[in-house]
Amino acid sequence: MRDLPSYSQRVSTYSGSCLCGAVRFEVTEPFVTLSYCHCTSCKKLSGGVGTASGRARTGAIRVLQGEDVLRSYQPVEGTTKTFCSVCGSNLFGGGWPQFEYSSVRLSAIDTPFEERPEAHSYVRSLAPWETLPDDGLERFDVGRS
Repeated sequence: MRDLPSYSQRVSTYSGSCLCGAVRFEVTEPFVTLSYCHCTSCKKLSGGVGTASGRARTGAIRVLQGEDVLRSYQPVEGTTKTFCSVCGSNLFGGGWPQFEYSSVRLSAIDTPFEERPEAHSYVRSLAPWETLPDDGLERFDVGRS
C-alpha cells in the first residue's frame, strides 16, 4: 500500500445510501483499504467492469434505515453481496455482516472524499473487451493478501 495519512485524519464518518433512498447507512471508522475488484461476480452484479469498494470493520457499518429491504446473495464463488431490494443498488460485499471486515461500495457513499483506490484485484478475470487504465495502481491476479 502507498504511504498515506490514515483515512481517519481525512473523514471520520462516511454516510451512504442506495439509489432510491430506502437504505441509509454510515461507516463510523476509517476504511482500511480502497480497491477495485474485477472478479466475475463483481462484474455481473455491477453491470460493468467490477466494483470499487472500501474495506471497513463490519462493526463500524451501521444501517440507519431500510434494514428490512436489504437482501443478500451468496454466489457459488466469492463472498455474500448485499443490495437494496427496492432499487437494486449494490451496497455491501465481502461477507457483510458475517465477517470481521466487509466491503462498502464506494458508489453508495454520499460523503465527499478524495481518497482513491490503491489496487485492482482479480485482473485474471478481465474480459477480452476490457482494458485497465494506466493508473499506476498495483494489480493482483487474485485478491490481495
